[in-house]
Amino acid sequence: MGTWITNRIQDYWRTDSLFNLRCFGYNMSRDRFLIILRCLHFAKNPQPGENIEDRIYKFRPLLNFFSSKMIEIYQPGKNLSLDESMVLWRGRLNFRVYIKNKRHKYGIKLYILTEPDGLVLNMSVYTGSLDSAGGKGHTKKVVLGLMENHLNCGHSIFMDNFYVSVGLAKELLRKKIYCTGTLRGNRKGNPKEIVNAKLQKGQSLAKYQNGVLVGKWKDKRDVLYLSTEFKNKLVENENKRGDKITRPLTILKYKEYMSGVDRKDQMMAYYPCKRKTLRWYKKLGIHLFQLILVNSHYLYNKHSGQKMTLYDFRL
Repeated sequence: MGTWITNRIQDYWRTDSLFNLRCFGYNMSRDRFLIILRCLHFAKNPQPGENIEDRIYKFRPLLNFFSSKMIEIYQPGKNLSLDESMVLWRGRLNFRVYIKNKRHKYGIKLYILTEPDGLVLNMSVYTGSLDSAGGKGHTKKVVLGLMENHLNCGHSIFMDNFYVSVGLAKELLRKKIYCTGTLRGNRKGNPKEIVNAKLQKGQSLAKYQNGVLVGKWKDKRDVLYLSTEFKNKLVENENKRGDKITRPLTILKYKEYMSGVDRKDQMMAYYPCKRKTLRWYKKLGIHLFQLILVNSHYLYNKHSGQKMTLYDFRL
């Protein structure tokens, strides 16, 4: 269905010569498919009087299955990236969010841990400030939660300024995880002499403290960055127009390894299979099914010594 896009699901079973999509009817009848899709469910309904505090309990078993299966079948490389992604949802939902700079401005926000080339390792759903990861220190809880099964392994994680702080970098360093990313100027623990420094274009200034590098570089505007792995070394490279430009090594590594979630979204956009539904958990479930397909395709084609197929994700 991601290869042939139609306005209605029923059109995939039309016998008119204009459509001629015989493969769908050959594998499953229309009525059987629609009944399965209507009854698709991932968790037991609560008993009368039972109080469930987990807002995504209807989707939680499928999410836990995916996370545990990825730990079982795949060992990631050193470099990882963490960013958020959006699943389009315009209906009523108490944890629906609005992010103006996303393609889907309204929807369900996902925090996703990936490899730089787009392979998804772990993910979590943002369910509001009342969640166990909400409230004060929200971003720190998200990062440590997604990295829970990869701590003390020497990984390098790349994040943007929504997550990065000096306190988080020190916490990850104690757990043998390197951290690199851009930094917001108002974060707690930032050295004031770096934040308030006035630089000329191309200049760079940095300060080290307990293994954490906080630096500032002047390009078209000031760029604050943090790293516990790389030194404040200026490296010459070419920009997209072919001009020579000098940039900090930390910025170059950040640009090289930070594109994991964007590549995942790009691969999933080639064959969209989402359909309108009034049930939010079904929307997330179909999104996760497509993500598993992308992961399986990636593992089969890119890792010659560790080929994985959809069979490895069997229930």
